Amino acid sequence: MKNLLSAVFVLLLLLSACSKKETPGFAADQEVKVHYDTAAVDSFSAGATSIDIVRQIRMSSQKYQDSVKEAERLQKEEQKLKEELEKENKKKLEEEKKKTDAEKKQKTADSPPATGAKTE
Repeated sequence: MKNLLSAVFVLLLLLSACSKKETPGFAADQEVKVHYDTAAVDSFSAGATSIDIVRQIRMSSQKYQDSVKEAERLQKEEQKLKEELEKENKKKLEEEKKKTDAEKKQKTADSPPATGAKTE
């Protein structure tokens, strides 16, 4: 009787352990994208490089340095153009102001002085 119970127990244990597992539904089919902080194909290989180090290497490359210099040059050029435009605008405003002042003086000189007496 003892042997029969232990045999049934072992048989049930084997059947439950070897039975086919149910696959989870739709949620398991979706791919999970994991963000790693290494740039190598195999992050555990001897040649794995940290993303920070890769960034430093790219920043020190000649192409990157050239692009930084080009951006600075363009920025300086743009600033010079803005300064020139501001100077031109100031000159134009001063000329217009002088013209209006001259016109006002001319109008006051051409118009007869008012004596205050009205004639009807």
